[in-house]
Amino acid sequence: MSQIKPYNTEAGKKREVEEMFDNIAPKYDLLNHVLSMKIDVLWRNTLVKWMNADKPKLVLDVATGTGDLAIAVQKGTGAEVVGLDLSQQMLNVGIEKIKKANLTEAISMQKGDAENLPFESNKFDAVCVAFGVRNFENLEKGLAELSRVVKEKKSVYILEFSKVEGFLGPFYMFYFKNILPLIGRLVSKDNRAYTYLPDSVNAFPFGEKMKNILLNSGFSKVEYKKLSLGIATIYKATK
Repeated sequence: MSQIKPYNTEAGKKREVEEMFDNIAPKYDLLNHVLSMKIDVLWRNTLVKWMNADKPKLVLDVATGTGDLAIAVQKGTGAEVVGLDLSQQMLNVGIEKIKKANLTEAISMQKGDAENLPFESNKFDAVCVAFGVRNFENLEKGLAELSRVVKEKKSVYILEFSKVEGFLGPFYMFYFKNILPLIGRLVSKDNRAYTYLPDSVNAFPFGEKMKNILLNSGFSKVEYKKLSLGIATIYKATK
């Protein structure tokens, strides 16, 4: 697995990812919605509808960031949600957002490492990750941890960027590699964060390759849905 890192320093990927998200936290939500034209909201809602069929009561949202998926899951399923992230600055933004939504009783946020989850095995009715597994330092170790903490016969839902295939592919890649990083740099003032995004997506497995990695990480069944012509994919991996 290629180790694409935000800043390419001597620090490990985990440390660089934490630093990057701490840096861009104040502008993260604005940039997310502008750069995706709010399609990311529809993607999260699609994940929540798929998860809701399982009627979960307790859900873990890994790499929760500023809490958008945690909030969507809580509103869509009524479950109690635990959000976990490496970046304290992203969590701080999320905590304020949860307060404004009057959801502090239903959603808790904590700092933690996806590859060393601070929870007992077979604890959660569902686990979800939106745009986070791409940032794991050790993908297989992180996926094995997600499998460990979800209950038997229950599922992990992963929303991640993939690649647009077909005739639209080159046009999307031009936007992704040229326009998106320029806007990201101008707004976030971080010269590397939004160059890391397309680089990390290009290096990350998707589709059948990702399905096979999940099957080798402790899951017995994997399904996936392509979204918006393949810009993103939701994987449902059942333990």
